[in-house]
Amino acid sequence: MAGYLLKNCAAVIVDDGHGPRVRRSVDVLTDGPAIRAIGEGLDKGELPVGTVAQDATGWFVYPGLVNTHHHFFQCFVRNRADLDWTKLSVIEWLDRIYPIFSRLTEECFYHASVTAMAELIKHGCTTAFDHQYCFPRHAGKRLIDRQFEAAELLGMRFHAGRGGNTLPKSEGSTIPDAMLETTDEFIADCARLIDAYHDAGRFGMRQVVVAPCQPVNCYRDTFVESVALARDRNVRMHTHVGEGESPVMQARHGLRTVDYCAEIGFCGPDAFYAHCWELTHDELRKMASGTGVSHCPEPVYLVGAEITDIPAMSALGLSVGLGCDGAASNDNSNLMHCIHSAYMLQCLAASTRDHPVPPPADFLGYATTGGAALLGRGDIGRLAPGMAADLFAIDTRRMDYVGTRHDPLSLLAKVGIGAPTDMTMINGRVVWAKGEFPGLDEARLFAQAEAALATVQF
Repeated sequence: MAGYLLKNCAAVIVDDGHGPRVRRSVDVLTDGPAIRAIGEGLDKGELPVGTVAQDATGWFVYPGLVNTHHHFFQCFVRNRADLDWTKLSVIEWLDRIYPIFSRLTEECFYHASVTAMAELIKHGCTTAFDHQYCFPRHAGKRLIDRQFEAAELLGMRFHAGRGGNTLPKSEGSTIPDAMLETTDEFIADCARLIDAYHDAGRFGMRQVVVAPCQPVNCYRDTFVESVALARDRNVRMHTHVGEGESPVMQARHGLRTVDYCAEIGFCGPDAFYAHCWELTHDELRKMASGTGVSHCPEPVYLVGAEITDIPAMSALGLSVGLGCDGAASNDNSNLMHCIHSAYMLQCLAASTRDHPVPPPADFLGYATTGGAALLGRGDIGRLAPGMAADLFAIDTRRMDYVGTRHDPLSLLAKVGIGAPTDMTMINGRVVWAKGEFPGLDEARLFAQAEAALATVQF
């Protein structure tokens, strides 16, 4: 794999493990999958054979973003005004939308994954976790295998959350029968995927997370067996928590969701939850022993009631990452946009909080080092020699950035980036540059995805 020399970068966000800082007018040298050096005049030293030089004048170079919660398959239900969540509770909305999900085919799952990953990459995301819990019987069991296929096509570093639902509607869930699995089916396929794909090595491009969809839609033994498998295979655990289901859990089990998960052992440094907007400060304190939070700001707009208390989470020392969430509750797959949304939401609620809004630069941290921590990765999320060559670059010599260039650390949260990156690199490979996916025909990918979508009746 060739190395790259990004020459004369206007700013590089570096982090040697003690927090991010800005270095001005420096070069970045990559060697294979890793960053070799960041400094001045690197072109005057010895370069790896085959190094490709790139003029980076005017570029701000950032660590690649890490997406910690998504549902790629939902890309096929975007821009549907008829699925209006704003007048429904989460549970009512799930009742309405799950029957639509149950109609998707294997080809839909594959092309939806290509669609989501392509948009993520265009906007600086280099590692993506997807929570794929939708397994219609007619679509078969190889849906996550197809996701790994899509990730390889685009060059995405991919963590697959093997989700599933086991509780039937007759016992209080929101899941159509066509999407149900047994606990044994679910656990067996998690084990199969771990054996087939999980690479825990440095710079691994494929990992598997045991991720039952949510306690409200699963039997207790599904979560008990998930904990046993994940701890036996040393992989992460993930589920939905604190998004409107706690009253149902209280009525059904006598416990709100955080306590329910804690009782089972689905918590701790190897577990992270999505959403958590309805959690009390006492519940957050219980999670501060290590359980992480994937904050998805875009769905919060739709809920319209509670804004996730990120200042309290920060004050308590919780690990926080950012996620796009699925397109049914966020009609794009743009994690860069989520950094700006997350910051602005906290500003909106600032006068009601006990703790101040974290600095704008912290929101970039949630999307980089925070996300890496949730996924258990020490090799991604920051730019320093020896770290993965996962990065993106923005050419700031545009009117969009007049008056902003003095503070690259705050730019993404305060101002927001409205356009695709000028370059995205993953594992030392340029996967997006000059408005194209090198070696791929975007028009052809688009046509294939649209054709797959056309086979589904909504």
